[in-house]
Amino acid sequence: MEIHFKTVISSKIKVYLIGSLAMATFTALAASDASNQQQFPNQYQSWQATSEQVEREDMLANYPASIILWAGSSFAKEYHSPRGHQFAVADVAHTLRTGVAPEPGEKGLSASCWTCKTPDAPRLIEELGFEGYSAKNFTDLGKEIQSVVYCSDCHESGNKKLALPRPHAQDAMAKIQLPFDKQDTNMQGAQVCGQCHVTYYFRPEKSNVVNIPWIFGSTADDIEKYYDTRRFFEWIHPISRTPILKARHPDFEHWSRSKHAEVGVTCITCHMPTQKDAKGVEFTSHKVDKALPHFDSTCSSCHSSKTKIEAKLAANKLTIETKAREVEGLLVKAHYEAKAAWDAGAKWEQMNAPIMGIRHGQWRWDFAMSSHGLYAHNPTEGKQLLDKAFEQASDARKQLAGILKQLNVTQVSYPDISTKQKAQQAIGIVEADLVKEKQKFIEEEINKNWHPVAKFGY
Repeated sequence: MEIHFKTVISSKIKVYLIGSLAMATFTALAASDASNQQQFPNQYQSWQATSEQVEREDMLANYPASIILWAGSSFAKEYHSPRGHQFAVADVAHTLRTGVAPEPGEKGLSASCWTCKTPDAPRLIEELGFEGYSAKNFTDLGKEIQSVVYCSDCHESGNKKLALPRPHAQDAMAKIQLPFDKQDTNMQGAQVCGQCHVTYYFRPEKSNVVNIPWIFGSTADDIEKYYDTRRFFEWIHPISRTPILKARHPDFEHWSRSKHAEVGVTCITCHMPTQKDAKGVEFTSHKVDKALPHFDSTCSSCHSSKTKIEAKLAANKLTIETKAREVEGLLVKAHYEAKAAWDAGAKWEQMNAPIMGIRHGQWRWDFAMSSHGLYAHNPTEGKQLLDKAFEQASDARKQLAGILKQLNVTQVSYPDISTKQKAQQAIGIVEADLVKEKQKFIEEEINKNWHPVAKFGY
């Protein structure tokens, strides 16, 4: 992975504050919080403002075709756009994707789902060991989670020196021979964001520890090669029997190959711009906000016109969204055409090639669309990914058409997926039942026994 950095960036401090719930925890944490507030008041107050970032969108309602593509996984149950960092613990606790506690003796969702939501995760990993931690159920550790993203997620305790506390990120950088302590300040600044804003999977043979799949590199092609080599899949699609891969916000990967990275513009440059307080003292904003509202301090050194860059971003977004919808349509049909072939008696010798076409096409669609702000971070790569996905999905459908003809199948039934409700109904999800079950768990367990941080925003 080639990354070029030139620009010196400001230090970062991430702090713990949960609105009116701040300081309502243990003495040690409260003392640390007070110290950080006193030592870094501007950073502290600016990060407080992440509680204002309350808006989020129901992405399944916006794009119901994705429900079919994610059938068989928890992503088909609920998928929202992200909110401010202060909602990190509450959102993962409340989402339908994390479900409820399993029955005694049964294995539930891995505790690894806490890894990027709280500094309590590195603490628990140190206490339990990486595998011991990840082998726990998600709900088993709910009572242990007492803070959202905090100073120690990015800094050594009590000072502004950058740190990389998460083992999966340390391991990933070792794989590409760029360990954190050998990086310059610019790279470290991007890296502390990239320890979480990166794609990953849970290693089933290692008790579901978080792993970043960069053995061959960090492109979609390289990661696909890694997954295919080890015959890995996240789940078997219940409609087409495709062994599915899932991308998860590969923001760091896309950015690392962008024009921004080439000239040393990092996550910090755009999303944590330098500001001045009332006394004229400069500090790095920790609100982690959109770049364009701060055009003069974030963009103007390279872009002369805010209007022009807004128009270009809008055009890139429209192109990527249009391509994505086309790919989704092809993949949905491919899944159901594969089902029709299986139902008619198709054999694996016939189906292997088109199934792999679905797998690879959906992987590239997901690698593009699960990234936040791809149209700004790396629109060129986004368009290339979706063009290749279109080609792979189209080829899979052509092969399936030939197989269906051999099997004398003249008609394929495609469901109505025009709305979220209809798409979920097509794959047997009753959202109301999931909500009822989850709400009972929230009332009986989270509200009574978990730290108040798990309720912020609800």
